[in-house]
Amino acid sequence: MSSSEQASTSSGISPIWNWRITALCGALLLVVGLAAISFGPINLSFIHIIKTLARLPGGLSGQDKTVLIDLRLPRAILAALVGAALATSGAVYQSVFRNPLADPYLLGAASGAGLGATIAITNAHGNVYSLLPIFSFIGGTLAVLTSFFISGRFFAEPQSLLLSGIAVGSFATAVQTYLQQRHSASLRPVYSWILGELTVANWQIVTWSSVYILMAIGILIAVSKQLDGLMLSDEEAFSLGINPNRLRIIAVSAATLATATAVSASGLIGFVGIVVPHLVRGITHRVTNRNLLTISLAGAAFLVLADLGARTLLSPAELPIGVITAFVGAPFFLVVLRKRRTFSR
Repeated sequence: MSSSEQASTSSGISPIWNWRITALCGALLLVVGLAAISFGPINLSFIHIIKTLARLPGGLSGQDKTVLIDLRLPRAILAALVGAALATSGAVYQSVFRNPLADPYLLGAASGAGLGATIAITNAHGNVYSLLPIFSFIGGTLAVLTSFFISGRFFAEPQSLLLSGIAVGSFATAVQTYLQQRHSASLRPVYSWILGELTVANWQIVTWSSVYILMAIGILIAVSKQLDGLMLSDEEAFSLGINPNRLRIIAVSAATLATATAVSASGLIGFVGIVVPHLVRGITHRVTNRNLLTISLAGAAFLVLADLGARTLLSPAELPIGVITAFVGAPFFLVVLRKRRTFSR
């Protein structure tokens, strides 16, 4: 038996994973994705969409084809990528910090990305949306690196890293607020970005974000079996041949890369990293990182569905996608918090 299997067994976790649930989440993503590119102010036929994507005769043409290829398809793919990134990162953070309420923005990534986006919006001349992903990615990454630097020894005390992330996030938020007050005319685009938006999705953003997100998720899935060892104490993990500090650095680095990329591409979208991992674990009855692929697929389907609601609920107007996820996630968060308090008594 491998060390990861021993960790899973000793922590009461079955090492056998039910791949039918993973396949079901994949099928759900396909169905939700097809609905997302079909419904809107202009409804497109499922059959015509499939023929167009398969390049068969009888597909869409003219304006309908433009709506599908240039607007809805890249937006749906970007929503899937962002949802997978946030859900997977949330699940990993919850394991690394042994905190079921941890989310992808824990180490200041959200505040740093928000500061970077604010700098881009308040200082850009011309097409601000070409600078938003770059500035927000740099801001989120620098915030997390600063949290590491302030905490001193990497993961010698995970709680010190959490406190460093809170301090860095507070400082970045203060600077962001100062810039907003100095440039009051830019408040609306900043708040629109903070609430999350996929309206600027295009194939260029999908291409570069998919490289980083898929690479990060691939790394996390590759070490997912070992991540179960982090549910044990460091001494027990060492006895099973797992180096917990090195594993935490790899996991947090990959999760941060996925989070920073997702934030830079879509703005701040909350609660995905909390709702989806707990939902999948509740359905599977397995508190294990071996279901990271399932969590990724479920997160992708969740955000694609949320974006569909954001586009259609008040059509032709559009809600920020962060409003939809908060509407679902806030009550879910309270339920998880209540269960945790009840269990701890």
